[in-house]
Amino acid sequence: MSLLSSSPISLHKTPTITDAEFRNLRDFIYQRTGIHVSERRKYLLETRLGTRLKALELRNFSEYFQYLTASPHRTKELELLFEKITTNETSFFRDIRQLDVFKTYALKPVLDAQIKSGNKELNIWCAGCSSGEEAYTLSIMLYEVLKMSIIGWKISIFANDLSAAMIAKAKRGLYSEYSLRNTPKEIIDKYFIPEPGGFKVHPKVQKFVTFQMLNLNDTLAIKRIPRSHFVFCRNVIIYFDDVMKRKVVNQFYDNLLPKGYLIIGHSESLHKYARFFIPQANPGGIIYQKAK
Repeated sequence: MSLLSSSPISLHKTPTITDAEFRNLRDFIYQRTGIHVSERRKYLLETRLGTRLKALELRNFSEYFQYLTASPHRTKELELLFEKITTNETSFFRDIRQLDVFKTYALKPVLDAQIKSGNKELNIWCAGCSSGEEAYTLSIMLYEVLKMSIIGWKISIFANDLSAAMIAKAKRGLYSEYSLRNTPKEIIDKYFIPEPGGFKVHPKVQKFVTFQMLNLNDTLAIKRIPRSHFVFCRNVIIYFDDVMKRKVVNQFYDNLLPKGYLIIGHSESLHKYARFFIPQANPGGIIYQKAK
């Protein structure tokens, strides 16, 4: 049976999503990603996915659901769906006060401890990295803190996102002035190369960062991530319900090395989802340290 009806199709007006269609898509998205789309975001789902219905010449959201589950092109469409349902608002040095807390109360002590132990190795996991600004910011911060001594370090920043488009942009490393709106000019001059269309991240900054698509609902894939000294997951868990939040936070706990740190968004809280995390409140923000 064809997905399409033989009657004329209007490509000018986005169909209205019915309650049943919304529930089907909401449950499908949750099963695939762990992202919970609440009833109050029904219109947002309708608006964002309406462009896909027009592009595919589908009549309604039931046909789109069938396309997602039965079409030979469903894998590519899933990538586009993930891109549509996530928000990718970010910038270099976003929430600078929180980054300063991280640098002063977490990064520097860990670096000092690694130097003292004779193990100059550092692993950072950026979960939900969007288009890469946060991961590159952390690489720049390491250059600024370690300066010339960074040459003797083995540093790995593993950055992942659900969206293939965001990962592709991050790998290109080319950004507009808007992405650099919070970045001091001296940092731009040191770590970016002006190019037509924007500013290219310097290769020395890129070399520490590995970008890869990853679904935080994929437990087996997460277990393959190297153990980390720091996990950054800022402004991501707000999209999850209680069950998924608990699952993801526990996975971060398991990934972190002893005494490692979890950094979440300044407006987020672990609250009842924490498992043996010690909140450290500092002027500018809270960071969470693994208790054991």
